[in-house]
Amino acid sequence: MVRPNDSSSLLRICKQENLDKHFELLEGKFSVKGFPLLSEVPSNVFFSPFSSIYKSSDAPLALLQRVQALSHKGGFLGFHKEAPSDRLMNSLGKFTGREFLSIFRFKTWWSTMWMGSSGSDLQMETQWVLFNVPEIKSYVIIIPVIDWSFRSAFHPGTDDHFMICAESGSTKVTASSFDAIAYVHVSENPYNIMKEAYTALRVHLNTFKLLEEKTAPSLVDKFGWCTWDAFYLTVEPAGVWHGVNDFVEGGVTPRFLIIDDGWQSINTDDGNPNEDAKNLVLGGTQMTARLHRLDDCEKFRKYKGGSMLGPNPPSFDPKKPKMLISKAIELEHAEKDRDQAIQSGVTDLSPFEARIQKLKQELDTLFGGEEKSVSSGSCSCKAEGYGMKAFTGDLRTKFKGLDDIYVWHALCGAWGGVRPGSTNLNSKIISCKLSPGLDGTMTDLAVVKIVEGGIGLVHPDQAGDFYDSMHSYLANAGITGVKVDVIHSLEYVSEDYGGRVELAKCYYKGLSDSLSKNFKGSGLISSMQQCNDFFFLGTRQISMGRVGDDFWFQDPNGDPMGVYWLQGVHMIHCAYNSLWMGQIIKPDWDMFQSDHLCAKFHAGSRAICGGPVYVSDSVGGHDFELIKKLVHPDGTIPQVPRFCPAHQGLPLQEPFI
Repeated sequence: MVRPNDSSSLLRICKQENLDKHFELLEGKFSVKGFPLLSEVPSNVFFSPFSSIYKSSDAPLALLQRVQALSHKGGFLGFHKEAPSDRLMNSLGKFTGREFLSIFRFKTWWSTMWMGSSGSDLQMETQWVLFNVPEIKSYVIIIPVIDWSFRSAFHPGTDDHFMICAESGSTKVTASSFDAIAYVHVSENPYNIMKEAYTALRVHLNTFKLLEEKTAPSLVDKFGWCTWDAFYLTVEPAGVWHGVNDFVEGGVTPRFLIIDDGWQSINTDDGNPNEDAKNLVLGGTQMTARLHRLDDCEKFRKYKGGSMLGPNPPSFDPKKPKMLISKAIELEHAEKDRDQAIQSGVTDLSPFEARIQKLKQELDTLFGGEEKSVSSGSCSCKAEGYGMKAFTGDLRTKFKGLDDIYVWHALCGAWGGVRPGSTNLNSKIISCKLSPGLDGTMTDLAVVKIVEGGIGLVHPDQAGDFYDSMHSYLANAGITGVKVDVIHSLEYVSEDYGGRVELAKCYYKGLSDSLSKNFKGSGLISSMQQCNDFFFLGTRQISMGRVGDDFWFQDPNGDPMGVYWLQGVHMIHCAYNSLWMGQIIKPDWDMFQSDHLCAKFHAGSRAICGGPVYVSDSVGGHDFELIKKLVHPDGTIPQVPRFCPAHQGLPLQEPFI
């Protein structure tokens, strides 16, 4: 019997059971069971069996035994360079005429699938490559991993070469040799190979845990509502209250609520350091803003306990958020027109500026000048003070089935981090630097804005205090979990903090510790996190995360067909990402709108995805007939088979689609 952490025993058994020699690197050819996979492998590349690399692990005995039994099916590729560097690129060989499925980052935060048949067909920032090897009726997966303080990814090469890039994220952290920079595994089944490979990496890296080792959030089998598409940044207590009440009156009880972006105390560097930014509507306008307090913004802070429980609660106009959003979209388009004019060489911008100013005034008028908060109304109930605690208390008093209330925050606090000097934390504005690999990905508004403003980074030594300060306040205020967004931004600011791996370790440890202390160890949904750094370093405690990019009810760039084609793209992201992410976290396929033209398409996918089912309907904008087909009236999910693609939910046709 092998004891946990008994590396010598496992190593001895691995060697004893290594009866089959599955992989061989000889004379520039890397072969699996005698059939060539890669050719022209450089002489500085080497292959090591799993047993020769293994050191120690805190994995449970069952996982150690599983890896031990399959250790002969996997191993590691490494390479050596003469000169050390913080970013090393090396060919692993070339291939052509070999069908593959892969996952690559198309933005900082989001990954999706890609297929091809040669090394030159790969995309930059590829997270793994799955080869079809019909000669042996098997599949081979090669996964770039973390070695020391370096993280790796695959890139396309010239003349069909298959490149690996190892980077630290800091010019001060260099290396020239890696023993285990990519893991290779063979299996007869494309689903089994994911489970086997990521189990082996869990044991090898000892920095993350598999989903089977963790407890998923309680909301995973319940129905909920997220405020994002209903309000965007205009979210406020009365709107949230009426939104929850809508569902109850329609015959469905939401069991969880997510108050998304818009509840925090944020402002911009050119604004009053002690006041919240006013009249924000769309995502994008807040991306250069930073936290100036660690509690709720004035809209929520002024909520008076009992306000919504009395016979004459403050009124709410469900048309107002839609009017604000519509006007803000009009303003956004006007600003884009001005920017395009500048790029086209137009010198007289006065017509554009005049239109922008006019739309801003109209938007301010719609807001009614200064934002008002719910603080009036008569009630015979005893008031529970003010703020988020009072609000969550009133919600639970009225809506008995509401088990969980989550709120949103960015990994660094807000999109732009924490404003220096505004809290007791040591934060500093760090300029952002994108790696060459990210420069090759899609243009993204969030990246543009974050790079523009930099990140107010709390020193990594205080990461634990930072999260505990926010989360302990929220837990005391009745919040049971958080949706942590904008996760993969640390690599932008890692130059002076030991590189991306070491900085991530500090932040993810602080986040995990706070999750354990304040939210029962599982009350967290991770988002904008679809890069291997996060999965290999940030998931010892985190057990749920987004597996697709955002649900878009229409194309944000104005494509009239976006209302349709984007929905299919969303499903592709979710299904293929679940293959690997589903080994480590419970897949969250994101919210959708029940009255959308493609709502049935989304509803069907959520019914089988294995993750939570939640919508982001505007107040009054529901298709209750559809919702009631998805969930029971009490907000629970029917006990039907709910297949996650990580466990053969969406079978791949030969070879991959």
